[in-house]
Amino acid sequence: MLELLPPPPTDPLWDLTYEFGSDERAERLNLVLGVYRDHTGRTPVMAAVREAEIRLADRSESKEYRGLSGNSAFNRALLTLVLGDTGPQGPAGRAAAVQTVAGSGALRLLADLICRTRPGATVWISDPAYVNHRPILEAAGLEVRSYGWRDAEGRFDAAGVLRDLSAAGRDDVVLLQGCCHNPTGVDPEPEDWEALAALAARDGWVPFVDLAYHGLGDGLEADLAATRLLAERVPEMLIAVSCSKNFGLYSDRTGCAIVLGASEQAVRHAETALQNAARTLYSMPPEHGAAVVTTVLEDEGLRAAWRAELEVMRGRIEANRTSLAAELAELGWGAQAASLARQRGMFSMLPLSPGEMLRLRREYAVYGTTAGRINIAGIEAGRIPCLARAVAGVLAGR
Repeated sequence: MLELLPPPPTDPLWDLTYEFGSDERAERLNLVLGVYRDHTGRTPVMAAVREAEIRLADRSESKEYRGLSGNSAFNRALLTLVLGDTGPQGPAGRAAAVQTVAGSGALRLLADLICRTRPGATVWISDPAYVNHRPILEAAGLEVRSYGWRDAEGRFDAAGVLRDLSAAGRDDVVLLQGCCHNPTGVDPEPEDWEALAALAARDGWVPFVDLAYHGLGDGLEADLAATRLLAERVPEMLIAVSCSKNFGLYSDRTGCAIVLGASEQAVRHAETALQNAARTLYSMPPEHGAAVVTTVLEDEGLRAAWRAELEVMRGRIEANRTSLAAELAELGWGAQAASLARQRGMFSMLPLSPGEMLRLRREYAVYGTTAGRINIAGIEAGRIPCLARAVAGVLAGR
């Protein structure tokens, strides 16, 4: 049987990570995977998370099955965090949540829901998009099309996005990243989100929001504003939520799939469909990360500590980006520095072609994706001048 298997494609991000692992140069710099690192290069356990884990260990609660929706307290806490208003007239009053295996699991469950309810639907994703968006959607059997995202100067192309999405039909779904766009770091302005919400309401397509970096862009409330705006303006909506980045729970695989509908019955049916999809994929999600998040969000002191630490992380990311842009400008690359400085969140796009990214890797031991994405949150502050000189060296070789 295995001899009949054709050579499958490998994952480009993990290929680069494995290549980095075999690189023996002392100055090598891994900016491929999206993990937050502190000024020493470590990916720390957040203090609020550590305290929650201590409390959970002290309680030694049962490890009995939770059910197909996972931890119900976690689901309620995520609904409140994401949508804010929990009253019956607010968005959360017509929503249901199912715990998932991280944000990727939420994307896949919701993709299966789309395939089941709208089998002829096209799902629109940005170009460029998160590297796993297309594979997840196509694995669920969905047709995928792209809409543009940036203009020639690297800014959000509001007119182009609205023009492209005017072709989206009533049965279609549009995947939008709620904040801190991966891979570009380029986000719409509030007035652009207003225009997108109006277009969705007018043409009837369903927004599918991927929330993975809230709290790491302009602040937690600001980063959730676009998702809440859409939830108020459209009758139906899908949201995939990850706790990997803003809780630091990368390996605990903690996430949530949220559905909003026009009626309570529709939402209940969607929730059951998500449960059925989960049953066939992994039965139920792991408990530990969900219990940690619930403990943090339900305790006033831990919640405040978590938000304060999240703000420190956001400030470090912003400082890294500002410093890198300043160093590039000092080296004579002002236009490229200005584009970089406008970006938000964990990732930034370097102004380099795939061939130049290869040069950056081979000549300077700096690892980013072929498309030019780097993890701005993964740079030790003392290494930013070296990174700027490496980028400038590649730019100068054009």
